[in-house]
Amino acid sequence: MQSAYALAATLAAYLVGSLSFAVIVSRAMGLADPRTFGSKNPGATNVLRSGNKAAAGVTLLLDGLKGFVPVLLVKKFGEPYGLGDGTIAMAALAAFLGHLYPVFFRFKGGKGVATFIGVVFGIEWILGAGTGLTWIIIAFFFRYSSLASLVSAIFAPVYYLLADRIAWYADTRIAVVLFVMALLLAWRHKENIFRLIAGKESRLGQKKSA
Repeated sequence: MQSAYALAATLAAYLVGSLSFAVIVSRAMGLADPRTFGSKNPGATNVLRSGNKAAAGVTLLLDGLKGFVPVLLVKKFGEPYGLGDGTIAMAALAAFLGHLYPVFFRFKGGKGVATFIGVVFGIEWILGAGTGLTWIIIAFFFRYSSLASLVSAIFAPVYYLLADRIAWYADTRIAVVLFVMALLLAWRHKENIFRLIAGKESRLGQKKSA
């Protein structure tokens, strides 16, 4: 029965993660499908290119929440059902994979930054705050959203392990999942990485490079 609960929690997390809010919010607000313009990435940054800041903000919030909520629910209410850190790790990865490969949208999703940070907040709010602050610092000084996303994703599992027995007791399964998500996020940013190396990546506040 315990394994059934764990499987159900993981499946539910994936289905929640599969809700592509960039598309849903754009449709609800009468905007163009974000998959048809700009980077064609269904994420908050591309929704912002529509010129509607409110839509982008709502998308960012909901994409973060769909990573945060499934993890937090397992963490807060899973113990009576035998769900521990292993299920937290599975739910975290499932929600993230849902955003990257959404079953409701032909498995074509976004790059996962907001959902990743939401997941990290669900695991430990201090870890989420540290990861988010890392993004803000890198973005402020270097003005590259992609670089900020990559650095914060790489540092999240590092922070998690460094704070073991200080702020929390690190679980190997959660640490592994954080590293896997960081690698997947880097993979989804591979074109951005190539542009960063070539010096052609657009900075925050600038139009996207051709």
